[in-house]
Amino acid sequence: MSVVFDRPKALADVPLHYCPGCTHGIVHRLVAQVIDELGIEGKTIGVAPVGCSVFAYNYFNCDMVEAAHGRAPAVATGVKRANPDNIVFTYQGDGDLAAIGTAETVHSAGRGENITVIFINNAIYGMTGGQMAPTSLVGQVTQTTPYGRKTETQGYPIKVSEMLSQLDGPYYIERVAVDNVKNINNAKKAIKKAFENQVNGKGFSLVEVLSTCPTNWGLSPIEALDWLRDNMMPVYPLGVYKDKGANE
Repeated sequence: MSVVFDRPKALADVPLHYCPGCTHGIVHRLVAQVIDELGIEGKTIGVAPVGCSVFAYNYFNCDMVEAAHGRAPAVATGVKRANPDNIVFTYQGDGDLAAIGTAETVHSAGRGENITVIFINNAIYGMTGGQMAPTSLVGQVTQTTPYGRKTETQGYPIKVSEMLSQLDGPYYIERVAVDNVKNINNAKKAIKKAFENQVNGKGFSLVEVLSTCPTNWGLSPIEALDWLRDNMMPVYPLGVYKDKGANE
C-alpha cells in the first residue's frame, strides 16, 4: 500500500507540548513540508522565540538557535550575514514579534534582510497566561483587560502586515490563516513562497498566520476556530500586502 500522507522529514518525531486546539502544530507541519519540498533541510537554520513556541528547537530537524525575547530577527540577521548560503527563518508569536521585538522586526524589514519570518498572530499572550497583546482586538477580554481592550487606554491593535508593507525594504508580506483546509493550503503556498524568495536572494519575507488560542480565549477548539473567523479576520483581512515579484 502506498503512503499518501506522512510526517515531514524536517519535523521531529516527538510529541508537541501545545494545548488541544492550538494551531501551532499545523504551522510547524507546513514549515517542515516546505523545507522538505525545497530540499533545504541540511542548510536551514531556524530561530526560536520566547513564548508558546519557545521549544520550536525541539520540533524541527534542522539547526536551531534560541533567541532572547523579541530578538529573533536580529539573531537571524547575524546568522544569515555570517552564513549567506544558509536558509534562515524565525518563528515568532505576536508578543515576541510585535511587542518586545517591534524594533528588531521593523528594522530587519526596513533593511530588506534576506530572511524568512513566520509570524503567529493569536491576539493574546499565550505562554504567560493570557494578557493583552499588541494584536488583541478592541473589546477583547484578557487577563489585563478584564472589561475588554479600550482604545482610550490601551490603544488600537497593531496590524503588522499593513505596517511593514509601507516600508521599502520588504520583498513579500502575506497574511494567511489555518482555520480550514482551504486556508491551510493557501498558508502553505505563502510559506513556500517566502522560503523560495530567500533561496533566490530576493530579501525579507514575512508570513503572518492567524492562529487560535483556545485555552486563553476560554473556548473549545471548535469555538476558537469560529471566533477567529468571526472576530479576527474582519480586523486582520487575509491577503498579500506586498509582493515585489508580482510583476516579474
